[in-house]
Amino acid sequence: MHRAAVLAGTGSHLPSRVVPNAEIAAASGSSDAWIRSRTGIERRYVAEPGTATSDLAVGAAERALKAAGESAVDAVVVATTTPDRPCPATAPVVAARLGLTGAAAYDVAAVCTGFVYGLATAAGLIAAGVADRALVIGADTFSSVLDPTDRSTAALFGDGAGAVVLRAGRTYEPGAVGPFDLGSDGEGHDLITVRAGGSGQRLSGRAAEPGDHYFTMAGKQVFWHAVRRMAASSRAVLARAGWAREDVDVLVGHQANQRILHRLADELGIPRERCFSNIAEVGNTAAASIPLALDHACAAGALRSGDRVLLTAFGGGFTWGSSVLTWP
Repeated sequence: MHRAAVLAGTGSHLPSRVVPNAEIAAASGSSDAWIRSRTGIERRYVAEPGTATSDLAVGAAERALKAAGESAVDAVVVATTTPDRPCPATAPVVAARLGLTGAAAYDVAAVCTGFVYGLATAAGLIAAGVADRALVIGADTFSSVLDPTDRSTAALFGDGAGAVVLRAGRTYEPGAVGPFDLGSDGEGHDLITVRAGGSGQRLSGRAAEPGDHYFTMAGKQVFWHAVRRMAASSRAVLARAGWAREDVDVLVGHQANQRILHRLADELGIPRERCFSNIAEVGNTAAASIPLALDHACAAGALRSGDRVLLTAFGGGFTWGSSVLTWP
């Protein structure tokens, strides 16, 4: 009977430029077959010059607000690792462009887990009575930090944004979000990183190497960390919700890699066909991944009223997080 955050609408926005595997393969020395077999990705969307993360965030937010029938919210949370600028945060810019001047607005940086972290903080604002409505956006333009010749990363990532609107409601309502499980392990901070640009590099007394401005990832090590952490987090949140694995109708995991999604489903004992995936069409969109997947699943009819949905993500930091809801 407690106050809770209830999902009221979803939205997404992708850049207009579609980049097929053949284009990535030509620059990185790989092949379409290599990319498909290792990632499950066929194409991704890439922001054109002059497009910023905030542009994608605004597009997704407008659609989510329209779906929810809302024109105003009390808080705007933007999860991103590729903000428009190091300072200020991107969220106030997005809020102003949406006509939401006066709303609380802040960024969350937890890489690919960012949306789940942002969802938890917005749900907390609503549960505490600080806000009655909140807009949570996951938006990233990872193309801005990728080395096009590095096939291990260039093939994986695409740009995009997804958003949800939350409203105040009760825990028993369909769409009520939670409970949550969140965690981190900073010992893995070097395995998913951009080494240059922060105070650690700027105050180190050494100039950045040319490659330090690019995103790097130790793929093989990250693969197993991602599977284990998301599986453990999912089990924890299912236990808190009082759900058995058989209760999960749709698993929406971070769209990192099709093999990771399949292995995660196997680890949890959830049939692979219950694991929604749009990674073939959009690639890994980092913080945008889960809200994009939710919006696409809703549009495709893969999410129906009453479905029990498990959300789980893993990202740099390391960070991880999970939540559940019954689809409204």
